[in-house]
Amino acid sequence: MKIGVLVVAYNAQETLSRVLDRIPVDFAKQVDSILVCDDASTDETHNVGLLYQSNSQLPLTIVHHEINLGYGGNQKTGYQWALEKNLDLVVLLHGDGQYAPEYLPQMVAPIISGHADVVFGSRMITQGGARQGGMPLYKFVGNKILTALQNRLANVSLTEWHSGYRAYSVAALRKVNFLKNSNYFDFDSQIILQMIGARQRIVEIEIPTFYGDEISRVNGVKYGIKILIHTLKFRLSSNKSYF
Repeated sequence: MKIGVLVVAYNAQETLSRVLDRIPVDFAKQVDSILVCDDASTDETHNVGLLYQSNSQLPLTIVHHEINLGYGGNQKTGYQWALEKNLDLVVLLHGDGQYAPEYLPQMVAPIISGHADVVFGSRMITQGGARQGGMPLYKFVGNKILTALQNRLANVSLTEWHSGYRAYSVAALRKVNFLKNSNYFDFDSQIILQMIGARQRIVEIEIPTFYGDEISRVNGVKYGIKILIHTLKFRLSSNKSYF
């Protein structure tokens, strides 16, 4: 399979190199392309990426957006890239180090084996694991409440809707109109709803929780309201084609 890794980055000059360093060597040998999308960072993220590329054997492409597209908009660019390159699957990895690159092989395994179309990394599979990994209490409680409500509305039983560690088969991406989604952080919930509506097979794997010095740019209230509205509209859509 042609595997792609999409690294979304914003003001990640301190972490980007370490994230790329942590990509397992054996996995890197299987990867066709790694796209680092710098979303108009105001620091040296782009230059850090270019310098890393010049000294690396990884199949890196470094892109710098002149205008900030937002978290969802940055993903749209990456998934379009995956479609245009005719990749078979693409993994979303964050440039701030919040999600462990060491788990990339586990993220793609269910798709490669033919058991899944979409894989989500979940921090909520083991009780207490997220809190032990440093997830703030307010985020933990919010995550659990929102996940429970969204599961009920969408009639699914995911352990977490709000992890940013995901892998998609490109065939699954071709079945949904992800370009229609938000450019904000609610993109992640919208594409889950799209995959549910398209009856794609979703598998969750357990991933470790890590909270370091990264800056959260999510307005929790705004985010929560948006994703609940999306999920309610999905529930009320008889043909699940709202998106």
